[in-house]
Amino acid sequence: MARATAAGRRSWAAARCIVALYCAAALTTAPAAATYAAAGGPPSVPAGPLDIVLLGAKGDGKTDATEAVQKAWKNACAATGVQKIIIPPGNFLIGALALEGPCTSSIIIRLDGNLLGTGDLNAYKKNWIEVMHVDNFAINGHGTIDGQGPLVWQKNQCNKNYNCKILPNSLVLDYVTNASIRGVTLKNAKFFHMNLFNCKNVVVDKVNITAPGDSPNTDGIHMGDSDNITITNTNIGVGDDCISIGPGTQRVRVHGSRCGPGHGISVGSLGRYKDEKNVEDIQVTNCTIKGATNGLRIKSYEDSKSVLKASRFVYDQIVMDNVSFPIVIDQKYCPNNICNKNGQSTVTIQDIVFKNIVGTSATPEAVTLNCPNNLPCQGVQLVNVNLKYVGARNNKTMAVCHNAVGKSTNVAKELACL
Repeated sequence: MARATAAGRRSWAAARCIVALYCAAALTTAPAAATYAAAGGPPSVPAGPLDIVLLGAKGDGKTDATEAVQKAWKNACAATGVQKIIIPPGNFLIGALALEGPCTSSIIIRLDGNLLGTGDLNAYKKNWIEVMHVDNFAINGHGTIDGQGPLVWQKNQCNKNYNCKILPNSLVLDYVTNASIRGVTLKNAKFFHMNLFNCKNVVVDKVNITAPGDSPNTDGIHMGDSDNITITNTNIGVGDDCISIGPGTQRVRVHGSRCGPGHGISVGSLGRYKDEKNVEDIQVTNCTIKGATNGLRIKSYEDSKSVLKASRFVYDQIVMDNVSFPIVIDQKYCPNNICNKNGQSTVTIQDIVFKNIVGTSATPEAVTLNCPNNLPCQGVQLVNVNLKYVGARNNKTMAVCHNAVGKSTNVAKELACL
């Protein structure tokens, strides 16, 4: 390969910088060629087509198009500049995809068709669409990533065995930096719809995520060990957590989004495994939660295996609409009775603000703060919280609080447990 000139290296460095900003800001509708031209040069020509139909894919919903997508990725990844993979209108049956980097280009997948996950579980080693070790990546369009979960949900045994075999997650980003997912729909995942692990600078904007409220373990967006994740203007209605924030995650911003049905916007579970890291700097603002089992929930195992901290959370301007348990801190979480109920917690929860939380609770218990005896929650604030139970007249709205230390400001007397 010929050695790059100094000017060429400077041009490519400038391009990488612009593309990083382009992805992080989710400006995925701008023409790729124009974006690169502003950086001083065109992208290189890929080794082959980037339109999956030109690579043999058929949008008939029956013909396996996996190989065509993998070829398009290979062609784009080996090029330079901004490369756009095209998935045009149509129904494309897809098996497991390993979209691996590192790449010498920045890649946009323009999704206007529908990807259908095969119901043959033998086609998956682990997940369905997995993007790994990639910088500067985007998916945008008006298409759908359909896991076709109803074909396999009956094989999910996690309600009986907590150490069950996990069905394939739909869209997984592992070790991805500067990414945006915008405009598309994810539906009926076999397990989680979107899973972010060890990612940095990810924007999810104007995405719809949907599955029946009774579908098993169909979390909307799960993240762990990730930094600077932004979720805006996104609608999530699923059978498990709408958004799940796992250990090692920091700087999360959720704004202008809707949840329901589902199990709410959750932090945790924390402390299940050894060597988990802190969860810090979480902000959930201007959101609506409707018809969910939980609203805003923080949960950790009663016999936690890690020493970690969950701190600096702000929940502000949240509307609850018929939510069973709107505000929950549960440090005695013990699903399937798998833990020692006399365990000493090693998870510290501190500096948690619930502010301007209004609406209705489907049970009398609108606020639950259940912290451990040995390590009480510290710095919890209830500010301008107005939640009303909408059930029978003789059951009044109430708060159930244990070992939580903080203050209540402008909160109804029955909820002011701090």
